[in-house]
Amino acid sequence: MNRLLAALLAALLLLAACAPKKQKYSQPTPPVPQAWTTGGVPAAAAADPAPSDLPWKEFYADDRLRQVIALAIENNRDLRLAALNVQLYEAQYRLQRSAQFPTVGAGASADSYYIPADTTKDGHSSIYFNLRAGLQVSSWELDLFGRVRSLKERALQQYLATQQGRTSTQMALISSVAASYLTLAADHESLKLAQATLNVRQSSFDLIRRSRDIGLKTDLDVSQARSLVEASNVEVVRYTGQITLDENALNQLVGAQIPAQLLPDTLSPMDSLKDVSAGLSSDILLRRPDILAAEHQLRSNYANIAAARAAYFPRILLTGSGGFTSTALDELFSFRALTWQFAPQVSVPIFDAGARDANYKIAQVQRDAAIAQYDQAIQAAFRETSDALTLRARLLEREQAQAALVATLDETRRLTEARFKAGIDNYFSVLDAQRTLYNGQQSLIDTRLARLANRVTLYKVLGGGAN
Repeated sequence: MNRLLAALLAALLLLAACAPKKQKYSQPTPPVPQAWTTGGVPAAAAADPAPSDLPWKEFYADDRLRQVIALAIENNRDLRLAALNVQLYEAQYRLQRSAQFPTVGAGASADSYYIPADTTKDGHSSIYFNLRAGLQVSSWELDLFGRVRSLKERALQQYLATQQGRTSTQMALISSVAASYLTLAADHESLKLAQATLNVRQSSFDLIRRSRDIGLKTDLDVSQARSLVEASNVEVVRYTGQITLDENALNQLVGAQIPAQLLPDTLSPMDSLKDVSAGLSSDILLRRPDILAAEHQLRSNYANIAAARAAYFPRILLTGSGGFTSTALDELFSFRALTWQFAPQVSVPIFDAGARDANYKIAQVQRDAAIAQYDQAIQAAFRETSDALTLRARLLEREQAQAALVATLDETRRLTEARFKAGIDNYFSVLDAQRTLYNGQQSLIDTRLARLANRVTLYKVLGGGAN
């Protein structure tokens, strides 16, 4: 017996020497600068609270928008699928965790058989009974080398990654709904501008036509005035159709028909969006759900390596049972009817034509791929945030400059119309001034939309919307 134990110990030491070295998880260094790239515009100091700690109901202060976002969280199919995926991986984790514990089953059986008299020596028939009851443990692995624990850790990390994936899906959904809501509001403002411009141009056209009828204006003036009316009518039709498309897109995102009273008609309420700050360090990105999901996937791959390494060691399976067996029911649970069985099984890897080495190599390559994906996720997040920060200051400056330009163009239009009425200029100057003013006003709406959409984007890329 001592020689047998010594031989087993020597075999275990030999296997341990042949097994790959145990690898411990270490978080990769983020492959991005510590400071933001903002195109020469310094990032603001850290906000309190951080965007990732600011609930979306506080960031989106407009009550109608909050209700639309709540509808989306309740009804969006992508988010629903992400939640179901979390439930799936949770069940898989619980299943893998159960492998750490023995499976115990209880059972009872009875059988009887009849022996006819012709087959017995004494010429008498007989009926025999056999009763059994007991517990059984089936193939429980004694996890001395961590294979089962490693598989459980892998399942846990995959489950945690899907949780973060679900959170990331919610953040993207909230941002998309807000962006679509802003687009719809901007198109409503554009429609109002086009309609107001049409009304003004229609009044001017009617006035010029009456002036032509009494000989004060020419047919060319009438034709030019009509061209402005038709151009405005085209814009009204275009934005009317675009609003319908915007509503369809928003309804699809939400996953339900949005009540009409919740739809926006102007961008003004959207100015209540809170401003957020990125702080001074890019480490804030490590709190983003997509980055956390990538890290959990990386941890899962490290656990997979540990499971592949455990394949180099013996597997010990324990099977046993205990209970009672008797030919008489009244004696079934007596001490002398007690019976048991214990059957351990040891499986020692000797030769597998390189299968274990190949599996271990696969696990290593998958780990390296997960590191690359983790780096990619951080780099993409860093670029998104840097772009959003750069645009934030530029868009504010652009909106202020555009507002000043519109004021100047409006004054130019007023003076040009006055000169036309005084007979100093022809209507072509008025036409050009009105067209330029309309384009400037439309550009101002687009710039406001871009500034507000940038604020939504910055909130999302900094981890906002998770709660």
